[in-house]
Amino acid sequence: MTTEIILVFSILLVTIILFAFEVFSVDKIAMFVIASLALTGLVKPEEAISGFSNTATITVLSLMIIALALEDNGVIASLARFLKNLHVLPLFLLLPVFMFITGGISAFINTTAVVIVFIKIISELAKRFNVPQSKLLLPISFAGILGGSCTLMGTSTNLIVNSVARDLGAERFSFFEFSFFGLIFLLVGIIVVTIASRWLPKDSKENLRDIYDLENYVTTVVINKNSNLIDKKIEDTFLFANPEISILKLTRRKQITNAPGRYITLKANDKLLLMCDLENLAKLNEAEGLSVHKTQERTKKRETLKNEDEAESIKKQDDLGFVELLILPGSILIGKTLKQLRKQTFQSALPIAIKKRRNIRNTKERLVRKDIEQITLKPGDRLLVEIPKNEINQLYEMENVAILREHKTKPSVNNKKRMLSFAILVLVVGLAASGILSILVSAITGVSLLLLTRCLDLNDVYHRVNWQVIFLLAGMIPLGIAMNNTGADKWISDHLLDILSGQSNIVIIGLIFLITMLMSSVVSNNATAIIMTPIAIAVAVGLDLTMKPFILAVLFGANFSFFTPMGYQTNTLIYGMGIYKFKHFFIIGGILSLILWVLGTFMLSTLF
Repeated sequence: MTTEIILVFSILLVTIILFAFEVFSVDKIAMFVIASLALTGLVKPEEAISGFSNTATITVLSLMIIALALEDNGVIASLARFLKNLHVLPLFLLLPVFMFITGGISAFINTTAVVIVFIKIISELAKRFNVPQSKLLLPISFAGILGGSCTLMGTSTNLIVNSVARDLGAERFSFFEFSFFGLIFLLVGIIVVTIASRWLPKDSKENLRDIYDLENYVTTVVINKNSNLIDKKIEDTFLFANPEISILKLTRRKQITNAPGRYITLKANDKLLLMCDLENLAKLNEAEGLSVHKTQERTKKRETLKNEDEAESIKKQDDLGFVELLILPGSILIGKTLKQLRKQTFQSALPIAIKKRRNIRNTKERLVRKDIEQITLKPGDRLLVEIPKNEINQLYEMENVAILREHKTKPSVNNKKRMLSFAILVLVVGLAASGILSILVSAITGVSLLLLTRCLDLNDVYHRVNWQVIFLLAGMIPLGIAMNNTGADKWISDHLLDILSGQSNIVIIGLIFLITMLMSSVVSNNATAIIMTPIAIAVAVGLDLTMKPFILAVLFGANFSFFTPMGYQTNTLIYGMGIYKFKHFFIIGGILSLILWVLGTFMLSTLF
């Protein structure tokens, strides 16, 4: 093993650890990879940044933009209105129908975008028609993943595998090259998940205590000068007596006490970092002598009004309600802290608290070490805001944010633009599927047509594209180049060949499929595809076997991230909603993964 190969493996190992433990966001990790490869000389400078000009990266970006236009112009909303009529079906029919529709759409539109729309639809159906969302959300995430595996443009993973394989000498896949396999996987997945849905949790009853688990929200409370808590020990206050409120930190004159003890006496202007459920958060907000946020600004404003009509108007505005927002990929709120959001109040709403999505780093101990003002929003987090009830509809103007409660629908969109957007999507799919244009050229053509017909505003797109995915692709592609430059992929394949020597083709393809699937459960599916595609091709060449089944094994294996919530973005979003536990992904996703692995191994072995 050469020094260059050791360096590549070292960077790869560090990258996997960073991905698995979510130490940094994926775009930061991608920049770390680019810098590391360039500084160590494993790739040339132009190769280090080649990911930004790679055909797969630009294609993914173009398809993301098209998906945004479809949502803005009401194409997806029209579908949503139709799907809401399906609530009359019994669950054993509703679940497979939803999965099939999700999978079918995901074959042509970005999977994450489709699942986000279905999250909104199912949340509304749960409120209006008592449809059990806990029985539907995880299945539609799985269906989106399976559907995206049916066509070349279904997921960014498919495009990446095709791009890397083509650079290494393999033939380019056509649009529907592997659709037959993908459709079988989708149908089998629907059957398996429908049967296994009995192990999914039941919806909790519609009350605050059941919906919002203990210690969901983290917020800061300041003790005002008129508070009756002043000069009282913590153990003598309702904050200590209430088991549903945890005091994580006390800040006094810039002195911080983590997990303050019961005998500490509270003083005016003390700042407390608390964890509690929504019901107790509402009580804290109404308590005299405590400030959860800048409510006093409205009070001062009212006191300065000179006429009663204005005062009455403000009083109506101050008929406040809580609204919970789910932060989706591409939201302009991502990366912002509560302090930043309060300084630039958005849509008349005042942020109150943040609920972090579940992951292995979000522990009580970590939150103790952080002030609420330092905790940043990430995709899958939930933000609780207070807003005048007559202004709630303004929240619908926010992009890539799902409102997790029932409200009026957004204003109607232009019918002409809706039809144009849908026609452009059909044209893009038709040009790519027929082979008249490559998927890259057809996607760029689609974006250009959307701009020419004013169905799309680029200034708006800049703020809404999920740039983390673009940077992830741009950062990981050079890692694949480095593995090829240094011979690291050949070194791995040579050792695999020693192990696989004398084995049947079905065992060989099954092992490649399994390794890829296991890696994608920890590392992102795109990163897995970039790492495993050169290795799979090297194994195929070393064994003098056709490349196609090996490339497809990586493609499907990288997509099939079912048994953990970390591998695929849609699983992470669903998991972040707090309905499911890790065991639901591990058990149901594990069963599905095992069945698809066996089925895929047998199907792909027929290609030899």
